[in-house]
Amino acid sequence: MPIFMDRHDVPDVTAEQVAQLHQEDLKIQDQFSCRGLTYWFDSVRNTAFCLIEAPDMSAIQAMHDRAHGQVPNRVIEVDAAIVESFLGRIEDPEKKGGTGLNIIDEPAFRIVMLVSLPYGMPSQWDAFNHAVRQLAGAHGGHIVRQSGNRIMLSFLSVSGAVHAAFDIHSRFDDLRSPLRNTVALKIGLSAGVPVTDKRSFFEDTIKLAERMCKIVKGEIILSSEVKELYDSENPRGLPREKKAYCLTPMEERFLNSLMDFTESVWNDTKFKVDDLGKPVGCSKSQLYRKMMSLTGKSPNSFIRDYRLSEALTLLHKSTKNISEVAYETGFTSPSYFSKCFHKQYGRNPSEYLAAMSS
Repeated sequence: MPIFMDRHDVPDVTAEQVAQLHQEDLKIQDQFSCRGLTYWFDSVRNTAFCLIEAPDMSAIQAMHDRAHGQVPNRVIEVDAAIVESFLGRIEDPEKKGGTGLNIIDEPAFRIVMLVSLPYGMPSQWDAFNHAVRQLAGAHGGHIVRQSGNRIMLSFLSVSGAVHAAFDIHSRFDDLRSPLRNTVALKIGLSAGVPVTDKRSFFEDTIKLAERMCKIVKGEIILSSEVKELYDSENPRGLPREKKAYCLTPMEERFLNSLMDFTESVWNDTKFKVDDLGKPVGCSKSQLYRKMMSLTGKSPNSFIRDYRLSEALTLLHKSTKNISEVAYETGFTSPSYFSKCFHKQYGRNPSEYLAAMSS
């Protein structure tokens, strides 16, 4: 049977009360062909998340309604392995204390770190990957998944996540790639809960980390929430010697508006930079100022470099030829694509492919 996670917004409820509600579910779950696996409760954010094996979402809704009337605000289907990699478990932890209830006062809120590596460092990959795993583990984090040139990690502690980011960045400097001067390591840190109004697990949190790595200037980027949480745990703030770009809430809103639109049109050869302003609510001059502040690039350079980044990914993943990659990524001609590619990466696409296969 599929596995689902639901979200309950539970203001003014204690951990003991949530444990009792969980027990009520377990008493009648067989009537609805459900099996409650575990739950997470966050007294700070007034949320609870249940992990349940069930025939469908409606069975979960009906079970909760019959058991105690606390119908979930949202239900999504999840993969048990992904849940365990982010949250550390898929079953109830061992009962603590001498009470009859197994009271679980553990939030599902996590800090998600995305480490985006430059292509072109295969000889150093194994050493760096091992270092990331060790450094993350030393700060209470663990790898969720890795693919291509990206590693995603999950942390319960915001301080642990930030300090791990600094350590990982320092280790990367010891394993410089030949492409280090043109394509830098990027580390994005965002925070959130597993179920929101989106369809996927930690979707908002993952998307923000990805977007920060993709376009925000700097090599270590913190979301506004991560920065706020870090400051609450560390009154002295971030170490001055550590260079991190910290987004403001306004910059995050602009970033998401910009990327929502860009991701829908970037590969259209008819798309023009002048089309960017209206969707993000900016005049031409405002757009230029905001993009220079956030990305360090003009709107024209941003679109060109965004397309080049996507082209680089296609060259690594695809069997398409250079002309097909050029047109698929929004360039008007293969010759113009090769010219831009050479300027950005120091070699033309055919030379890059040859070096990659050697």
